[in-house]
Amino acid sequence: MKKIFFVFALMALLLGSSFSASAQLKVGHVDFNTLIQAMPGIDSVRIKLQSYSESLSTQLDQMRAEFDNKYLDYQSQTATMSDLIRQTKEKELTDLQARIEAFQGKAQQDLQVKQQELLQPFIDKAKGAIQEVAKENKYSYILNKIEDVILYAEPVDDVTPLVKKKLGIQ
Repeated sequence: MKKIFFVFALMALLLGSSFSASAQLKVGHVDFNTLIQAMPGIDSVRIKLQSYSESLSTQLDQMRAEFDNKYLDYQSQTATMSDLIRQTKEKELTDLQARIEAFQGKAQQDLQVKQQELLQPFIDKAKGAIQEVAKENKYSYILNKIEDVILYAEPVDDVTPLVKKKLGIQ
């Protein structure tokens, strides 16, 4: 009987302490994407990414033009080609198409890597400012305000203006 009473007393103590701890929780939210887009210098990142993307696109267009030219040449001469030449041209076209597809996949990966490389300093700076705001204003948690992730949030808990101030963004 004493053990049961002790277990109930311990559970009540734990529940009571968890309720008092949760009463001290302070949760805020920030629109991280808007914050990053407002940071000084982000325009130069956009320009660099656009330039890099255009250079990859130009290379891809050149490869496609080469394929189109070779395909048109193949079509126009198919009737007069020997089987060996026709097979060689078909293999050449198939190989070129495979190179184009491989380049396209690699270009997408490279563009993502370049984007991450250029954005990482901004992400790190924003996270640092968020951590400072959280400590200064005694927030337990700061969540990223993304559509459909936070279904409701009090406007007073939006720390985006505080973080922008910390970063010197108007």
